[in-house]
Amino acid sequence: MTSIRKVTVLGTGVLGSQIAFQSAFRGFDVTAYDISDEALAAARDRFDALAATYRDQVDGAGDGKAEATAAGIALTADLATAAQAADLVIEAVPEVLSIKQDTYRRLGELAPEHTIFATNSSTLLPSDIVDSTGRPDRFLALHFANQVWHFNTAEVMGTAHTDPAVYRTVVEFARAIGMVPIELHREKSGYVLNSLLVPLLNAAMGLAAGGFAEPEAVDATWRIGTGAPAGPFQILDIVGLTTPYNILVNSGAEGEKLAAWLKSEYIDKGKLGLASGEGFYRYPA
Repeated sequence: MTSIRKVTVLGTGVLGSQIAFQSAFRGFDVTAYDISDEALAAARDRFDALAATYRDQVDGAGDGKAEATAAGIALTADLATAAQAADLVIEAVPEVLSIKQDTYRRLGELAPEHTIFATNSSTLLPSDIVDSTGRPDRFLALHFANQVWHFNTAEVMGTAHTDPAVYRTVVEFARAIGMVPIELHREKSGYVLNSLLVPLLNAAMGLAAGGFAEPEAVDATWRIGTGAPAGPFQILDIVGLTTPYNILVNSGAEGEKLAAWLKSEYIDKGKLGLASGEGFYRYPA
């Protein structure tokens, strides 16, 4: 049984909104923070869409529970309000180190002493961020996969400074919200999931960007050859193209070439993935 009751999620993008919704669906008191009223309005739309998804796909979400979950999530653009009573803050802001560091510097001054901080960073190590938190013993990584109600892993990774009791508390919280905790014994960039997934996605983009094969052909090859339910470009659309772009621009010369291709051919044209209605594929409204 976890001691955590009040959860704050920083960032209401694709994954942040899912983390907030899943936590609220499992009975936690959830506040979602973003930087503007416009972002919060978009978050409310995401929560309403998630309510419909849960109603259709998740056991026990009928009879108004999914809609009540969406309505019960508090929204704020004030960081002090978001942090003031939190037992756990899960940070899901953009995958840019300076943004995360600045967020934690501000958060560390506002949150109660007992609050645990957890980053959902996809590729950054918690030790890259820990000095900004002001509480290294109460900071670690808690990484979710997209579509948390279905792909329900939660990777838990601390630093050399993380209090073991804090680590156990976060593992218990992950289990309490219906995740399967994946415990890492030491820091690894990409954790377990992205250490396996990112090379696949990069190889797929290299094939398309280099003119070797169309995304549809790459996906068909992967699905037929492995029995996987989705190909790498379908996965990229689910993740959203902004996150892989941010990862690629900081990953050396080859990564920068792929980032430039992704930006010019897709992102600059508003093709951001499933959430925008079009990425490598088109999606009905």
